[in-house]
Amino acid sequence: MFLTRTALLVSALLSAFFNYAAFGVHAGEIIVPASEPAAHSGKYAPQDSQFGNLGVYNGTNGSVTWKFNIAQAGQYHIQVLYTSREPRPCTFKLEKPKGNPVTVENVCGKATGSFHPHTLKWDSIGGKFDLEPGEYKITLTAAVNFPHMAGFRITGEEQLPQIPALSAEARKNAEEKLLKEQQEIQSKYAEGRKKLRELMPDVKYIVFIKRATFQSSHYYTDFIDGARFFGSELCLLNIDDGTVKSLVPSLKEGIIGRCNLSFDAKKVIFDYKKNADEGFRIWEVGIDGEGLKQLTFPPADEEARIAKYRMDNKGHRHWAGPTTYKHFTDDMHPAYLPDGGFVFASTRCEHGILCDGPDYLTASVIYRASPDGKTLDKLSDNSVSESIPTIMEDGRILYTRWEYVDNGSVTNKGLWALNPDGTASVEIYGANIAYPSVFNTARQIPGEPTKFVCVGAPHMPLGVGTVLLVDAKFDRRTVDGVRYITPEVDQQHQSTWMKPIDGKPFVRLWEPKSVKECTIQGGGSDDHSGSGNTDAGPLFMDPFPITEHDFLVSFNPDKRWNDRNAYGLYYINDQGVRQTFFRDPQYSAWCPVPVKPVRIPGMPTVPKNSELAAKGLAELIVVDIYAGMDNVKRGSIKYIRINEHLPRPWSARRISLEGDKWVPWGGDEYDQQHSVVTKNTHLGVKVQHGIVPVEADGSAHFVVPADKNIFFQALDANYREVQRERTFVNFRPGEIRSCVGCHERASDAPHVAGRTAAIAMQRPYSIPGPQPGEVSGSRPLSYIDDVQPVLDRYCVQCHNNEKKEGNINLAGDLTERFNRSYETLMDWNSFPVIRENRPKGGNNHYMPPYSFGSYASRLVKLLDSGHAEVKLPPEDMIKITTWADSNGQYYGTYFGRKNLKYKGLPDFRPVPTFEETQTAIPPKYR
Repeated sequence: MFLTRTALLVSALLSAFFNYAAFGVHAGEIIVPASEPAAHSGKYAPQDSQFGNLGVYNGTNGSVTWKFNIAQAGQYHIQVLYTSREPRPCTFKLEKPKGNPVTVENVCGKATGSFHPHTLKWDSIGGKFDLEPGEYKITLTAAVNFPHMAGFRITGEEQLPQIPALSAEARKNAEEKLLKEQQEIQSKYAEGRKKLRELMPDVKYIVFIKRATFQSSHYYTDFIDGARFFGSELCLLNIDDGTVKSLVPSLKEGIIGRCNLSFDAKKVIFDYKKNADEGFRIWEVGIDGEGLKQLTFPPADEEARIAKYRMDNKGHRHWAGPTTYKHFTDDMHPAYLPDGGFVFASTRCEHGILCDGPDYLTASVIYRASPDGKTLDKLSDNSVSESIPTIMEDGRILYTRWEYVDNGSVTNKGLWALNPDGTASVEIYGANIAYPSVFNTARQIPGEPTKFVCVGAPHMPLGVGTVLLVDAKFDRRTVDGVRYITPEVDQQHQSTWMKPIDGKPFVRLWEPKSVKECTIQGGGSDDHSGSGNTDAGPLFMDPFPITEHDFLVSFNPDKRWNDRNAYGLYYINDQGVRQTFFRDPQYSAWCPVPVKPVRIPGMPTVPKNSELAAKGLAELIVVDIYAGMDNVKRGSIKYIRINEHLPRPWSARRISLEGDKWVPWGGDEYDQQHSVVTKNTHLGVKVQHGIVPVEADGSAHFVVPADKNIFFQALDANYREVQRERTFVNFRPGEIRSCVGCHERASDAPHVAGRTAAIAMQRPYSIPGPQPGEVSGSRPLSYIDDVQPVLDRYCVQCHNNEKKEGNINLAGDLTERFNRSYETLMDWNSFPVIRENRPKGGNNHYMPPYSFGSYASRLVKLLDSGHAEVKLPPEDMIKITTWADSNGQYYGTYFGRKNLKYKGLPDFRPVPTFEETQTAIPPKYR
């Protein structure tokens, strides 16, 4: 793509700017080039080659400072040379060697016609400035976006300079020089396309997206704070001649996020955001540009939802940017399903991110829809985010799933798969891998059912990073199945990226050095919760596999991660080849997909029980619970405890309706928990669904609630945890499912539902029931309801406010957010806990049995020893051990006011019923 004739004069114009005589600049006057800033707020490109080497600020609300020296006192005018396609007013501040700074508003406030140098204009800043000899600072601060800058002139002349017309010879020389450069670039692009033709002789077109780079604060927040720059195109690139066709020109004013192709290569499905006041919706169009159709629409109550939940309606702001997410319904990341429907990620679940105290961030989970988009089905109930589904050759949905059930809060974004109806969800890879934090934008390698290409990305900011090849036939607990395709960049920290030190490529992902990292009290030096050593390219995104060695990618070679037009389309391979085949001077390019029909997969299914489906239940068979559970004596496991990890609904937000206004209340947040649940352990509420028996051969057969985040604990005869499951599974209504055992691995032999050799299969399924001392197995887990009464009966007489034997106070007095005994026992380290926020990363590796809970508890051991001749009856001891096995949960709900200052209000520290934990409707406070 060649630049226009006027754009080719960029270099000459900028050269003229520094030619004092060309502007009539007199001796003693000063030119301050925009390319020589003294300081900036981190996103300023002093010479952006995509905009004629102008100074470009890639972001919003930024500031840039320049310095100059005055040798002779006098009255001066300050003038600025800039260009901008739209009004972008800035605040100008002049800092003097002595005296107060001078501020001028609305500088560079007029549009000049484009963002390129051929529309550069001079503007005068204020009137005359009395300047004494010394060093001065000029700072421009953008109200939102920056104009593109050439520089400043400090002069005694009031008249603005005229940008000179170039001589015919100068114009010709500039054209020839830049035309030659463009031809060389286009020749490189042609070489890249030629390589694609060799690799894909039956492919003529590639569909892709042109848009500005998202400015996302986290890998999953493109729709929250990333989609700031509007204008995009869904494009078709002709590999033969490099021409580009826009498929949906009528949508060019909005933002297209991601796209995928139908199996017959006749349609493209994509997500689209029309403007800043609407969410993303799913659309489709023919590959010929015909038949444009919107497939998803906002719910009928969309306006009411926005009015209730939008944060700026309540005076909240978030550090990530100037725009506050309005809590739309966002439908994103679509892909066609084998039956003609489509899968996508959506915020229709209305879940808040658990580690977001201000509750600015929101989750998306996986949905499917009928071909016309009218029938929707939620396939998951995750407590945090799921994203970017693609379809595997066996018909399953591959996607990125973030979770933390007793895991570090910023790790564990592994690859998962499920059937198109949501059944048979299973980890593919990554749940026990600390870094990269995110296995992002994954696709299966053609013809290789266990191999996948993806991007290893950080938790924050944008989800770009290094290209990885994952082979799921290796043990999922290790990094043995991960290989770098792009070793020039790595991701081994919570934030940003790493470049090789001393030129040595990365060959191994970071692994924990000790079991202690799961229970570390604070973020130690090895937890990698900080930043890497770079925030700039090389950075990769959207790898599309041609073979397991060859890929199409979006690639930023050397610019900052959020540079608006830094990402082009490249061919890369695992031998270090990097060849450009498309770039655009204004936009980045994303999501390259070859236009080629592929075989339509079948629709994988599992057996279903219609009777259980009607009851909202699923049937589960554990063939041998000891499989994968190392060093546990056979016969010692007697029960499975069934738990649920609750998402936090938007309706649990800390706001109250006062008159016609929603007013936030404060004081309930703690350690990034929006509504406090624990002291320094996990961030999400857990509830119990009961226990079921395990047979002598290790088999179990039971029902579980469907469409819940279910996880298990293996218990001994005393109802104490031997091993905990640090992940969850969603079961669909009526699903019949089997598993090998506890933490099965890819190397384990598969077992199928209905295996008659298992003892448990020779009897009807078990219904979860209570432990001794419980009225029902289905109940909230609440310290104040479960543990404090036991302490009051047996312990408080010696451990109270007046008599603190052993310096232990177990009185039930309320503290600011908890009570005295709870804080005492947690500070005493009564049992090893997993602190999901400390460290935030590096504590999701596999932990052997007996690592946590009852068996590792000093409190339980003390009680077992007959401390102070106290002998707890079994039902009371079970209350203590169940609490230890819960990782030390205090509250059983997200709802209500927790801070002591709200004591006396009806919603102060409610203890919910089990039924109230199963709904997003705020309870009626008793």
